[in-house]
Amino acid sequence: MKAFCTLFNILIATTLSAQSLEGAWQLTHENKEKITDKEVMAIFQDGYFAIGAKQINDNKFLYAEGGEFAIKDGAYTQTYDFNTASPEAIGVEQQYAYSLAGNTLTLVSAGGSHVWQRVSEGKDALTRNWVINGRERDGEMNAITPGDRRTVKILSGGHFQWIAFNSATKEFSGTGGGTYTAENGVYTENITFFSRDDSRVGASLQFNFEVKDGKWHHKGKSSKADPIYEIWSPYTEAYSKK
Repeated sequence: MKAFCTLFNILIATTLSAQSLEGAWQLTHENKEKITDKEVMAIFQDGYFAIGAKQINDNKFLYAEGGEFAIKDGAYTQTYDFNTASPEAIGVEQQYAYSLAGNTLTLVSAGGSHVWQRVSEGKDALTRNWVINGRERDGEMNAITPGDRRTVKILSGGHFQWIAFNSATKEFSGTGGGTYTAENGVYTENITFFSRDDSRVGASLQFNFEVKDGKWHHKGKSSKADPIYEIWSPYTEAYSKK
């Protein structure tokens, strides 16, 4: 019996591991209707998720949402930290029935059903959910204390999304995202959506990066060609619930 219980526990652990949502996903069906007019991408990493949506024909930004998520007791739960379409949902835990078959994720709630297809689950040196805690100004590095107002950058499956928001006031400042590579100390972003200026879609930005003492040191020039040096720390160290 003891051997059977041990084997059962191993099988359960293996199943849960195989059901990891970490990586990048694309919404393919909404309420059983195939998505054809918009691109909706989701990134899951370190117990956090972020979603960015745009129109396909003109790259117009549509919405962004995200926050903490968990899979427990056979259900998927999430709590929004930001939601541009429904700010009233921020801070409210939501529960979904879910199924994960291979690379297809289905989430169902009273509000409808959503089917996601995994795009990639690849990992690299920057695969993590990050929060900014340092920015250089006039040659000096200024500390940024994590709080309700924050800038988050989530990277997984070769996709990234940054979001600036205040979870207490429900104020949303902006977001952008796309694909990226991080190789040989060079981090390259390819922008596929941008809430502040959709004309930036298609642009590529290149930076130098180094992960030192668990922190991401990010140097280069912004989309406006201004020099930047930022330090990002793992989000879980500052925010995730124990």
